[in-house]
Amino acid sequence: MTDLIEKPNPPADDDCCGGGSCNPCVWDHYYAERKKWRLQQVELKAAAEVKKTQTSN
Repeated sequence: MTDLIEKPNPPADDDCCGGGSCNPCVWDHYYAERKKWRLQQVELKAAAEVKKTQTSN
């Protein structure tokens, strides 16, 4: 089984310089991690639905 990804926390107010020149920005990293977490949540929900359907038949 795949390791569960912990839901990422957004960067603190003082983590971003606001200059727009950092590559990647702390927000870029946060959004990428959040996307991975959300995709895993969708997969887990789908797997739970399949399991629920299989056990009810």
